[in-house]
Amino acid sequence: MANRHLARQTVLQTLYEWDFGGKKIEPTDILARDITEFAPGAQSEHFMKALLKGVVEKQKDLDEIIAKAAPDWPIEKIAVLDRNILRLGLYELLFADREQVPPKVAINEAIELAKKFGGETSGKFINGVLGAVYKEMGEPGKNDKGAEKKPIPLEALAGAVIYAKKDADIYLCLVHDVFGHWTLSKGHIDIAKNIEKELQKAIKEELGIKIDVKDHLGHTEYGTYDPEKGKIKKKVEYYLAETEYADVALQKSGGLDDCRWFKLADILDLNFYDDILPIVTKAINLLV
Repeated sequence: MANRHLARQTVLQTLYEWDFGGKKIEPTDILARDITEFAPGAQSEHFMKALLKGVVEKQKDLDEIIAKAAPDWPIEKIAVLDRNILRLGLYELLFADREQVPPKVAINEAIELAKKFGGETSGKFINGVLGAVYKEMGEPGKNDKGAEKKPIPLEALAGAVIYAKKDADIYLCLVHDVFGHWTLSKGHIDIAKNIEKELQKAIKEELGIKIDVKDHLGHTEYGTYDPEKGKIKKKVEYYLAETEYADVALQKSGGLDDCRWFKLADILDLNFYDDILPIVTKAINLLV
């Protein structure tokens, strides 16, 4: 259960590639590769295979339901990523075991995928379509009494804008995720320990490089949903860190597929998540 959010991300990556490529490749072959690249060692492989199989087999029915729920948006006009999030979320909403995946979980998971990987309005669009279908279903589980309200757990992470100097230029080292965004290397930390040392350890594990932590840049904080833990809050502290200019390579994937050096002049033309851009901008202002 703990890995199901990553599992859904991996299945979404497979559906996206399958759909974007004109459905010419067997989706199970794409999934096998994606599991190896993005979710190695995951214990939810059976769940991923079953979810992919269900969405592919029910795709025609799912698309008809989407067309009725969003009549102003023909299925071929919906962005490839958004329509596959809809297919995935709608399949779980309609066909999943409700004891394993309650309707609210299916909707929330789809919304989180849209917010994380889609465009600026993707979350609202996905929420609107799935919400409309949920109402047509009679809103099952709406009045279910949950467990006693508990504090939302907080997960602490740290990340870095990593820079290096080469000749007269300054370069930033960025990582690229499987959904097309350039972002910052980061990892979970133990807040009871020295944060700078925890950050150095996290960067070493992800990129294999040593960093010298310089300045604190700020933090991002956002809520998400874990099928096992429920609602969780993630807080990421970001720092400016220096290293030597050298070849970099991902030491583990975790949803990443590339890492690369960029000159400062080329940075702001890249595709960043909205909450990361101010952090990167502040780092550039400090460096120049």
